[in-house]
Amino acid sequence: MFSRNMLERIKGVKKVFMKTKNLCEKIRNLETERANLMIEIEKLKKMAESKVYALENEVSMMREEVKSLRGLLGYAEETRKQ
Repeated sequence: MFSRNMLERIKGVKKVFMKTKNLCEKIRNLETERANLMIEIEKLKKMAESKVYALENEVSMMREEVKSLRGLLGYAEETRKQ
């Protein structure tokens, strides 16, 4: 049979193997989570860019409307600066 020393060495090797296995699993899980987070970040960036673009267009249209209404009402540009 195995000597006591040999059994201890086998237990040590088994512990190292289990730690390595757990680390590999953690690495896989973290890499998957990182990939998912990167996808989500890209989606959120695109949504933010879309919102900025829409707001810029809306503000531009509102400025044009203010300019048209001022012209229609006969207000000078200096009035707006006050």
